[in-house]
Amino acid sequence: MFKDKVLLITGGTGSFGNAVLNRFLTSDLSEIRIFSRDEKKQDDMRKRYKNSKLKFYIGDVRDYQSVLNVVRGVDYIFHAAALKQVPSCEFYPLEAVKTNVLGTEHVLEAAVVCSVKRVVCLSTDKAVYPINAMGISKAMMEKVIVAKSRNSGDTTVCITRYGNVMASRGSAIPVFVNQIRNDLPITITDPNMTRFMMTLDDAVNLVIYAFNNGLSGDIFVQKAPATTIETLVASIKQILNKPQHEVKIIGTRHGEKLYEALLSREEMALASDLGEYYRIPPDLRDLNYGKFYDLGELKVSESVEYNSHNTKRLGLDEMIEFLGKLNFVKALKEGVIIEPEES
Repeated sequence: MFKDKVLLITGGTGSFGNAVLNRFLTSDLSEIRIFSRDEKKQDDMRKRYKNSKLKFYIGDVRDYQSVLNVVRGVDYIFHAAALKQVPSCEFYPLEAVKTNVLGTEHVLEAAVVCSVKRVVCLSTDKAVYPINAMGISKAMMEKVIVAKSRNSGDTTVCITRYGNVMASRGSAIPVFVNQIRNDLPITITDPNMTRFMMTLDDAVNLVIYAFNNGLSGDIFVQKAPATTIETLVASIKQILNKPQHEVKIIGTRHGEKLYEALLSREEMALASDLGEYYRIPPDLRDLNYGKFYDLGELKVSESVEYNSHNTKRLGLDEMIEFLGKLNFVKALKEGVIIEPEES
């Protein structure tokens, strides 16, 4: 389906955008467009890849005209541009709305106007039962996408939702590693906090699955194991041969949750189990609710949300093995530090 087609990656200079790019670079796409605000990272990527298939566009998803310019002639879009640092979004919630909500609307509208075939948008577990500005803005982003899917013509728009992608730019793993290397205490908020764990490769597999199989309005969720922050830190200390390194508990930061949910109870009642993934179909009812008055759903009250407390829990040895899959950790074992975007 990708032969001689054009793919656009918004937020293409980030770790997730880079991972998608790496997977598609050897495909039979004719062109891959990287769209981001960061001209320095674009220049770094241009020098690193030295690939004529790559085209770089400077712009911002907040600006509809710059989005429209890059979308013309595109067949597929992977939309990864976002503000995703939880504390930053807590202090600047309106900025999260501008990028995550309005920016997504701009990408989708440009896609429909330019007859793009498929758009896959990146979401997060923080969009489920959100308590922080980042999660709330991503939840609104999902609502915008599903609403748009009802009237997107021949353009298919769907969502992939993930938990913590290990060693990505927003992950705590590189932070913990740098603290150990600089002989600083490892700072954690709550040792009992749990987070989903998945690799960038696993996450990219779901993007490709969504491109191939998604229907408009679908939300695809990656199943994943989880671990406690205490176990994660212990495994990193073992890998770096620093088992006695100091750990300092600093307390919960702005907007942090004890555990994350990938599917709400309400979504679990509707979800299809696809083996490695869940698929949540869109609610296609209109505002004429009267004709649905007798369609109460008992399954909702019987369902249980899918969260990082009730999924498979990784112990110390399992976590060490899991981390060993990462290029970031493989390089670390050889004494080499690479940036998350390069892993």
